[in-house]
Amino acid sequence: MDFENWMVIKKEFEQFLKFERGLSVNSIDAYLNDVSKFQIYCEDNHLALNTVTRKNIQDFLVWLQEFNVSPYTQSRLISGLKTFFSFLIIEHDFVNNPTDLLQAPRLARKLPSVLSVQEIDQLISAIDLSSPEGERNKTIIEILYGCGLRVSELVTLKISNLFLDVEFIKVEGKGSKERLIPIGQQAIKHLRIYLESVRPHIKVKAGNEDIVFLNRRGAALSRVMIFLIIKELAQKIGLQKTISPHTFRHSFASHLVEGGADLRAVQDMLGHESITTTEIYTHIDTDYLHAIITQYHPRS
Repeated sequence: MDFENWMVIKKEFEQFLKFERGLSVNSIDAYLNDVSKFQIYCEDNHLALNTVTRKNIQDFLVWLQEFNVSPYTQSRLISGLKTFFSFLIIEHDFVNNPTDLLQAPRLARKLPSVLSVQEIDQLISAIDLSSPEGERNKTIIEILYGCGLRVSELVTLKISNLFLDVEFIKVEGKGSKERLIPIGQQAIKHLRIYLESVRPHIKVKAGNEDIVFLNRRGAALSRVMIFLIIKELAQKIGLQKTISPHTFRHSFASHLVEGGADLRAVQDMLGHESITTTEIYTHIDTDYLHAIITQYHPRS
């Protein structure tokens, strides 16, 4: 193998991430983007991939500082390079792993932004139901908030995976892992209206017959379209928070934890690999309780 042929190596790495690691398209793109940054650095400095040392990796990270790379991005880059060199050891018998013992910067735990129940009600109330798209958009918000879906899970949701009679839906999450999620009466009501009164009037494009949410042209909605729908609603009610589809997922989890839901159950519904990821919502709950004391206790 000619280790100067980055195109071939990256293609093999992409296949490795897809079939061996089972990563999502978005995760694979992030890894490949990180490797491409490292490729630029190596080519600029005339470094052959099989001669890279830990010092070269450290110099690469220093070089990135010129572009004001955040600690979060730097941490992700280190993780991506560790995976890349592990792949080279497995697939190409690399002897040296220059990322061994490389430490990622310590990151402060960032609490996600959440919406209050009142803010969610305001957003839903702002939807114009006089158009077919309005009923579809209302259903989208009800499911994002009512089931805690990722945006990628929402746009790929299948009609064949709706089990509304028993109040469950099945989604395909990260790494193509499937999970069952309970769906509430409000979301079911609007989903039935959309499926029975709106979707049948759309001329469905080939290959999209089983997709729940479609655009006017009969194709699956894109992630970007979901972002735009939410952004427009936020502007409509004058919401000052910066929100995204993921904000509804955070709100779903946070409101469950605030209400006393079992953390393991929330973990299962969110599809988190580790309970540690889900535990961040207990910190949000603690902040909420602290705010209540600050606001109402006479000694605060």
